[in-house]
Amino acid sequence: MRKLCFILFLFTVSAGFSQSDALANNYYEQGQFQKALTIYEKLSKQNPYRLDYFMAMVAANQQLENFSEAEKLLKEKLGDGRNFPQLYVELGYNYSLQNKPELASEYFNKAIEALDQNPNFAYNIGATFQKYSLLDEAVSAYEKAMALSDKMDFNAQLAQIYGEQGKLEKMFDSYLNLIEKNLSFKASAQRYFSLYTTEDPTNEANVILKKILLQRSQQNPNILYNDLLSWLFIQQKEYKKAFTQEKAIYKRIGEDLSGITDLAYIAITDEDYETGREIVNFIIDNSFTPQNKLQGNQILMKMEVKTATPKEYAQVEKKFENLLDEFGRNRETYLLQIDYNHFLAFQNNKKELAIDNLKALAKEQLTSYQEARVKMELADILVFDEKFNEALIYYSQIQKKVQNDVLAQEARFKVARTSYFKGDFEWAQVQLDVLKKSTSQLMANDAMQLSLLIRDNSLEDSTQTALKKYARADLLEFQDKDAEAIAVLEDILTNNKGEKIEDEALLKQGEIYEKIGEYAKAETNYLKIIEFYNDDILADDAHYRLAKIYEEKLNQPDKAKTQYEAIIFNFADSIYFVEARKKYRALRGDAIN
Repeated sequence: MRKLCFILFLFTVSAGFSQSDALANNYYEQGQFQKALTIYEKLSKQNPYRLDYFMAMVAANQQLENFSEAEKLLKEKLGDGRNFPQLYVELGYNYSLQNKPELASEYFNKAIEALDQNPNFAYNIGATFQKYSLLDEAVSAYEKAMALSDKMDFNAQLAQIYGEQGKLEKMFDSYLNLIEKNLSFKASAQRYFSLYTTEDPTNEANVILKKILLQRSQQNPNILYNDLLSWLFIQQKEYKKAFTQEKAIYKRIGEDLSGITDLAYIAITDEDYETGREIVNFIIDNSFTPQNKLQGNQILMKMEVKTATPKEYAQVEKKFENLLDEFGRNRETYLLQIDYNHFLAFQNNKKELAIDNLKALAKEQLTSYQEARVKMELADILVFDEKFNEALIYYSQIQKKVQNDVLAQEARFKVARTSYFKGDFEWAQVQLDVLKKSTSQLMANDAMQLSLLIRDNSLEDSTQTALKKYARADLLEFQDKDAEAIAVLEDILTNNKGEKIEDEALLKQGEIYEKIGEYAKAETNYLKIIEFYNDDILADDAHYRLAKIYEEKLNQPDKAKTQYEAIIFNFADSIYFVEARKKYRALRGDAIN
């Protein structure tokens, strides 16, 4: 019973301290410093070893301009025999508040001198200097501690300070020192690097980082520096230079082609096909396993498909056939077969052949995931061929086959989209309502957009006439029948003028105009949205797309900057906000993002 009473007593006392602490903090934040000071004095007296209460008391006195009282408190604490050398910084700061720089400097130096006694003091001393933005003094403390003891490592703190000071070379050096000691820090360091580097190789930070990496690589031929140089060249879209670094890494470690393979995908995605082909041919020539060689050929064929003209389709088809003859038509080549049949259906106008091929492949001894991937492609082609009911059967099979995989969510979304193409908006909405709770954010966003389109355009028009036209235009675009899709959207804009769907039709038509290179017409559509629907949900899309056209297609950077600026100031919750701010700063000429 006595023990229970003691525990209850301790709990009550602890709760009382917590409430008083919160009350004092509240008074302090509201600027009622005298009330806060009264409580902090009581708390500090009751808890003489709590430095946070003591410092809160000092800070409250400083806010009340009781500098002499704050000085007295700090000197007493420094003289009580316990080691708190960071209080020298606090005392120096107290003098700086009174415009006494000589005395402030004297005590700042005392704090740094205390490191001779114990370099471990640098953690608190440096942090206190940083708290008051005394960056030079913080650097002195951290650097001295590291000089005094090999066990001290303040590269992370120094890198942060050097960045704030604009001392880029020292900042990069500090981060690289960290990576050398702990390779797991590399990804974090690269995120920090990306705050200063840009796509421009002549940007100051890029030039400095490249110089440091090359120097270190010459002094210490560590593949770490090749890896980081490759990363920098990729940021600068200099894929050939990145390839040189990746080859150097490969020659050192051998066999592992993953870095080179990743680079191939990046170069091809960015449409640097010349470098992409060079990289892929290297992968094929240096592959030790049939799987790597197959992967290289698959990447090569993706490039062939993307760059081929209709006159070259027969040649592309023959290359696919030759590869399948070489590697076999089995589960090992299922991805190559998917790519081949996608090409046959969506580009080479051989939908029936592609459907037959995929149905045969689905009957092979595939894993559940492989079967789902094959059936997904098959169903997509069936939708492309407007065989909606058969496609829906395959999408449903995928959901059952890989229930806990993101493919199942994708299949459900495609059930909704196919139902939408059919004009069965009610069933599409049922599927979308489930998907809006999806763990995949991208899938949830796609579901939300389609759901809003259906719901918003079903309320005013019970016959859903305009929505059916829009769904038809969506399908025609999916089928690459862009001229027909534009015509259907024009019909909406002419005959359904003033209806809710008008801004959607303007945006969709603008996107298709962009796709076929009709940038002036796309510009007109986006400007109409901004003029007539600037308070609606699609306005930020129009601003962003217009900015991209001005920047990348029409070479009108000032107009692009105006559109990015509109997003920054008027659409803070837009998904384009971060990218718009980055682009705006780049166009404005900011050195650091």
